[in-house]
Amino acid sequence: MELIKVGEKTYYIKNPTNIGIYKVDEENVYLIDSGNDKDAGKKIIKIVEEQGWKIKGIINTHSNADHIGGNKVIQDRTGCAIYAYNIEKSFTENPILEPSFLYGGYPFKDLRNKFLLAKESTVTNIENNLPEGLEYISLKGHFFDMIGIKTSDDVYFLADSLFSEETIMKYHLFFIYDVREYLNTLDYLDTLKGSLFIPSHCEASTDIKLLTSLNRNKIHEVLEVITKYCEKEVTFEEILKYIFDKYSLVMNANQYVLIGSTIRSYLSYLYDEGKITYEFKDNKMLWKKL
Repeated sequence: MELIKVGEKTYYIKNPTNIGIYKVDEENVYLIDSGNDKDAGKKIIKIVEEQGWKIKGIINTHSNADHIGGNKVIQDRTGCAIYAYNIEKSFTENPILEPSFLYGGYPFKDLRNKFLLAKESTVTNIENNLPEGLEYISLKGHFFDMIGIKTSDDVYFLADSLFSEETIMKYHLFFIYDVREYLNTLDYLDTLKGSLFIPSHCEASTDIKLLTSLNRNKIHEVLEVITKYCEKEVTFEEILKYIFDKYSLVMNANQYVLIGSTIRSYLSYLYDEGKITYEFKDNKMLWKKL
């Protein structure tokens, strides 16, 4: 982990999940997300304490385990408050909701892992509770009520609203809860003006327009691939296998629920847009291009 200063009051810890830090005064800081597990949380505490700072609060952009995994250890050790927005607050307080939602039922033990299931923490609604100098913006699409944070230094922490070119080229699919809202968020990101943009899993950049375009183009590519495959009647499981095979992805329990949920979101979008339909035959749900 590396601490990088990017504004008068704004820092971030370069990490697989980038962690924002905002100084509200000479002594106290707020974190933006907390890393993927307790070890990440411990390292964050160490970095903050080495600067002579105290963690006053954690702002969670959304409730995925790699963004809230350090919450509990940091809150237990510092007594800090934790803030999240709307549905993300509920998931952060009750993290079993994430693997349950992804699986569509009670998650079997292989899904109850730190990648999908964080530890519980006590959370306050973010509305009217942000310190002066910070504001939140809606970045729906990747997850239910994901937000980004803008600091007084015109630095934007963009959570998982963008994925890197390397991720897109390697995996082709990234988790999306609501395709329409994700595309709307990409359009919104193109309107932002700031000194620096820091997505959670990308390099910090002064210009994100190329990245928004790459993300948008990949989504439209996957939509086209699914639509074309639905020229014949196919089940969800057949579509899922086709996507894994086409993009040379490797199936395991985590990928089954993450990519599976994303494919269902693509199907919902295509159905709502009038591009595909479904019917039931022989007790099977079959998708078909219109």
